[in-house]
Amino acid sequence: MKLAFALYKYFPYGGLQRDLLRIAEACFKRGCSIRVYTFQWQGECPDWIELVEVKKQGWSSQSKNKAFTRSVQDHIAKHPVDALVGFNKMPGLDVYYAADGCYEARVTELYGNLYRLGGRYRHFSAYESAVFGADSSTEILMISQLQIPIFQKFYGTPDQRLHMLPPGIARDRVAPDNAADIRAEFRREFNIADDEQLLLMVGSGFKTKGVDRCVDSWAKLPASLRQKTRLFVIGQDNPRAIKRQVKNLGLETQFEIFSGRDDVPRFLLGADLLVHPARHENTGTVLVEALVAGLPVLVTDVCGYAHYIEEAEMGRVIPSPFSENALTRELQELLSTSAQTREQWRQRGREFASTTDVYSMPEAAAEHILRFAEARRG
Repeated sequence: MKLAFALYKYFPYGGLQRDLLRIAEACFKRGCSIRVYTFQWQGECPDWIELVEVKKQGWSSQSKNKAFTRSVQDHIAKHPVDALVGFNKMPGLDVYYAADGCYEARVTELYGNLYRLGGRYRHFSAYESAVFGADSSTEILMISQLQIPIFQKFYGTPDQRLHMLPPGIARDRVAPDNAADIRAEFRREFNIADDEQLLLMVGSGFKTKGVDRCVDSWAKLPASLRQKTRLFVIGQDNPRAIKRQVKNLGLETQFEIFSGRDDVPRFLLGADLLVHPARHENTGTVLVEALVAGLPVLVTDVCGYAHYIEEAEMGRVIPSPFSENALTRELQELLSTSAQTREQWRQRGREFASTTDVYSMPEAAAEHILRFAEARRG
């Protein structure tokens, strides 16, 4: 069976990009040949992937996206596949992996009617409707239960086209037996003293993930606590604004920012609290990665996976509408917990990792894709 996957841009440390690679690999292991269409592939490409890099055409993101869609459809017309799986919303998909939230809902929440007259709105609305519209035939792999009623509110998407997937956490995120040794070595490497605490943020798109919110609340902690707290941020984005904010608050000596890394599990084991006050987040894979590593989490309730934090009793969930005072208060409380509570969190993380299926997303997605492709063959 021949499958094609489409994604505008691949880079090694993006969550959506990692999901594509893991789902494609699960399909490959089941005997499928794999083709990937993308504008750009950064990093090493596995030899089992037929990579088709699409030439960018046009000036705006809308014109580039339209050219991408035409190029993919033209290439498939000459080199047919059994199914086209999209990781960005676009027309002509057989299957869509719904990593992004509802665009129409965001527009309704944030913008007025004047915005709807612009070309950008018309393009992205049309592309979303091509996937979720009631008359579309695209099968949709959902990863956030919260988003299902939202899409159905705007598009009336039939239930039978929406297929819920479990999370897909890599098992290397689970705390190993020598987690304490890894933590000690990590903290020695970064000169984190025994009486210091490390806040960790992970994710590309610093504004979306709420890095600025975290920095503001960190700056408002009592001096005795703030001076013994450091913040590490891992992600791909322009760091200029965050660095300026940190410098203006006098926290630059306690702050480090890293581009994407392969050793995120070490950071999860070495940190004391994962902070994720996102403005919007379809799921939030790193939240569950933190849980299985035994790391407590402070998160906003807009994240699709925030419910896991409450169910595992490993941190706090900030309710909407967002309040900076609430974030600061919860941050202070979580950083002030006892050693006994921290050990309880680690134990709950071990229990969560061993009893909850948060690993099988790639296999479940592959099962759906192959079933859809077989039906399409008909």
